[in-house]
Amino acid sequence: MVDDILDKVKQNFIAKEKYLSAYATKSSEGIRIHKENLEKEIRPNFYHDIDRIIHSLSYTRYIDKTQVFSFQQNDHISKRIVHVQLVSKIARTIGRALNLNEDLIEAIALGHDIGHTPIGHTGEAILNEISLKELGEMFNHNIQSVRNYMVLEKNGFGSNLTIQTLDGIMCHNGEMVSNIYYPNPKTMEEFLDEYEKCYTDKEILKKVRPMTLEGCVVRISDIIGYIGRDIEDAINLGVLKREEVPKNIREVLGTTNKEIVNTIILDIVTNSLEKPYIKLSDSVYHAIFDLKKFNYEHIYSKANTKEQLSFYKEGMIALYNKYLKDIETHNLNSDIYQIFLNQMDDQYIKNTNPKRMVIDYLAGMTDEYFVNAIKNISVNEK
Repeated sequence: MVDDILDKVKQNFIAKEKYLSAYATKSSEGIRIHKENLEKEIRPNFYHDIDRIIHSLSYTRYIDKTQVFSFQQNDHISKRIVHVQLVSKIARTIGRALNLNEDLIEAIALGHDIGHTPIGHTGEAILNEISLKELGEMFNHNIQSVRNYMVLEKNGFGSNLTIQTLDGIMCHNGEMVSNIYYPNPKTMEEFLDEYEKCYTDKEILKKVRPMTLEGCVVRISDIIGYIGRDIEDAINLGVLKREEVPKNIREVLGTTNKEIVNTIILDIVTNSLEKPYIKLSDSVYHAIFDLKKFNYEHIYSKANTKEQLSFYKEGMIALYNKYLKDIETHNLNSDIYQIFLNQMDDQYIKNTNPKRMVIDYLAGMTDEYFVNAIKNISVNEK
């Protein structure tokens, strides 16, 4: 009797999949690296991924991670958690309009920035310099996001998300805008090969494309989620005036975040319905390209002062050196043991280079924790 009821509930969860686009990814296609017995599980694959992501410790830390502007005395300035939620909503809107799998879209969107460092892209650039020097490997937040859910979560066992979700996270990079996004179908082995190569091959890192159309939706939604919202934040902080945005861009996309988001979404669904790709019109594509360039020149380059950049860089390097020394000297009183390594499974400890351990720890820090850690070592050195 109970089994019959649960079977009916399972069918309720996936009933809408009967009406999905021919290009959508079905829940039954979900593949996990490590097989699990989910016979008594009522949630379909990608829905299950969503729950694993939002219940993870790293998801909780989103709330105190920088989007663009750090440590502003303004409660209305976006944090990383706001960006992630905006991307999720925008992507699900596009996904529903195109009859794609919203569960897969939501899982990718909510997990896509989990590997971001403290202080946003500034912290990422500093940690990349350290990683290249110390390990000969690049550090990129999208790859760290995959590592987080494959390796670091659950005390070093990983969350065992589907490869469709992991691949969408890996390939989400909204820094590289295109006018058309085709999915690139992959096997699990091909996904894992791409992931490993992204640590050392800069060209592959630039070329990776999502294996699903849902992943393509999240990739363009990442851009939509920040390109207008960052302007609103900059205006609120007095960094920018709305009329400074070039007229040719405003005439195509609009002048407010609401108008920009709506314009791009409508453009995408108009050009992508019942197609095996996600497409932008030429005019909207060029306007987005120009607006990204404008934002870099007038917002992102002004997000931190020279003094702040120097403090963050010197602090990150000092923390890296301290924690690496603490591991080498087995200083069990160090934060890296008390907060991080003591919680990790023996397999992580045995199989991980100490330099990688430190990078994992630094990448997971929130903004406030990071700055306090710098201040603490500065006090102890006096």
